[in-house]
Amino acid sequence: MLSNYIIPVIVIIIVFYGFFKKIDIYDSFLEGSVDGLKTVVSIVPVILAMILAVNIFVQSGILNLIGGTFKDIVPMIILRPISGNATLAYLSNIYQKYGVDSYFGNLASVIQGATDTTIYVLALYFGSIGIKKTRYALVGGLFADICGIMAAIIISKIFL
Repeated sequence: MLSNYIIPVIVIIIVFYGFFKKIDIYDSFLEGSVDGLKTVVSIVPVILAMILAVNIFVQSGILNLIGGTFKDIVPMIILRPISGNATLAYLSNIYQKYGVDSYFGNLASVIQGATDTTIYVLALYFGSIGIKKTRYALVGGLFADICGIMAAIIISKIFL
């Protein structure tokens, strides 16, 4: 397949470009690696805190208290801004319980695609560069998630 050769071709192009521009490619690579490690070190505490918070929330049993018609969808809606992996697990459970072509399967799929892991993204990106005040980013992101959820419900009702 052509896709197997794209990355090696890009690397070869970069090496030849550096050679013709007389850039020390190895030193540039090492500088980039050091910068990458600094970024990883600054991001790891934020990621660990988010993983801990999600596990505490899921293991607390709060999500099991939810009842009603949408009892399988509501935990997904609550967890979606926090964790993509947790909502994928709920999505898989919905598929197993109702089927992928059911109303709930389609609704959960559209919610998964129409929303984002807003809190996780903000914690990761703002936390990695030390921004403490997010201003309107959190409110705007959660508002967009709510709009996505409402659109998912409407679209699923109309088309599915």
